[in-house]
Amino acid sequence: MPGNAAIVRRGYEAFNAGDLETLGELVGQEAVFARLGRYMAETGGTFRAVLKRVLTDEDGRVIVIQRNVAERNGKHLDVYSCIAFELVNGRIVDGCEHVYDLDAWDEFWS
Repeated sequence: MPGNAAIVRRGYEAFNAGDLETLGELVGQEAVFARLGRYMAETGGTFRAVLKRVLTDEDGRVIVIQRNVAERNGKHLDVYSCIAFELVNGRIVDGCEHVYDLDAWDEFWS
């Protein structure tokens, strides 16, 4: 569904711009919103999720491949991940993320 892909793209734009009002309109789970806030807080606002691919399936899910970059405590993050988003009534209600280099991800956040 092209509409769902546009919603996810808008969510990424809002997140990377620090537009919490728009992000709040698009993300239906407070836990997800809190996690994204933690990423920004712990990286001094340097965390960015750069979209590389946006795909949709016949059930309306949106699958993205993204590059995550950030700086934290002298460490540099640069890893790719894939997230399958579920949307209901124009809002992101769930997402399952798979990080390609989990060791690098874990090291950055430790």
